[in-house]
Amino acid sequence: MRREIYCSFFMFTADLRPDDTRYTKVLIEHLKALTDIGYDGFDLHIAAQPASVDHKLEVDSYLGLKKAFDKAGLKDAKFTTNVGTTRTFDPTSPYEEQRKEALSYLKSRVDITSVLGGESIMSGPFLYPYGAFPLTDNGDGIWSDALLDWMEPRYLAARSIFQELGEYAATKHVRLAIEPVKSWETPPPNMVSEVLDFLDGGERLPGGVTVDTAQVVMESQGPAVFKRNVARAAQQDRLLYVHISAPDRGAVHDSWIPWETILGEIEPVYQGPYLVEVFNAIPPFDSSMRMARRRFWRPGEDAPEPNRPSAYDVARAGLETLREQLARVGGA
Repeated sequence: MRREIYCSFFMFTADLRPDDTRYTKVLIEHLKALTDIGYDGFDLHIAAQPASVDHKLEVDSYLGLKKAFDKAGLKDAKFTTNVGTTRTFDPTSPYEEQRKEALSYLKSRVDITSVLGGESIMSGPFLYPYGAFPLTDNGDGIWSDALLDWMEPRYLAARSIFQELGEYAATKHVRLAIEPVKSWETPPPNMVSEVLDFLDGGERLPGGVTVDTAQVVMESQGPAVFKRNVARAAQQDRLLYVHISAPDRGAVHDSWIPWETILGEIEPVYQGPYLVEVFNAIPPFDSSMRMARRRFWRPGEDAPEPNRPSAYDVARAGLETLREQLARVGGA
């Protein structure tokens, strides 16, 4: 079976700016170029807007973006989305009204995913707000056992929200894949097992998990636990998305990804698409991830740098590398 491989638009932007018709033309050129390179689909980040912005207007703006893609000859392009929650839209909040606002926000992201990709996947750190580290009353950070204990009532508060969100997503044919992200970026869930424990705790919740190679390498307990987590997720039909990302979040080719260990466990039990995910040194990633490497220049956006790889070069090499690695473990 030929595996579908998608390309993350974190190579180019963290905000699609759907109302900006000039930028839409830039996006279309990137989509066409990456399709010619051989990608089967694309993962698009849906940027959060201020609480004052009407979610319906947001959904309508992405509907307009999808129509522009279709008109440009990209009607058959496949899309998944990357979504994060925020301090404002926090489904783990102890305050009921804030949790309701978070549910409305997340439902709008399901709608946007459906608009762009139809029967698709919404992935990302959308359980606990990304990067929102808790503090004590004295302004000190909360870590280790204290942090894990602090998270327990947050998980509990979010359960009814995720039950309703999952039921809503099912009506839109969108699968919810929570992505655990490493601890220096955000509080838990940081590991695949933590996402699975949340979904399985008490009455089982709908949805599943995204496995990201960078997160697994930098924030996991080792190959034995990884093997058990993959088997557990697959048996429960919760292994919904796999991101192929280098530990430094840069180029995938010639990176420190333990290909045989990871793909050897995933490939026999996984049916979905793979995502080549490269975070380019562009705002906000350059500062949020403290990037010291140079940017992969983006054709049509940055001045060409003949002696440096372009974003397209890195995307092409990543696709070729993943195809080679999948062939080695029996995929295609």
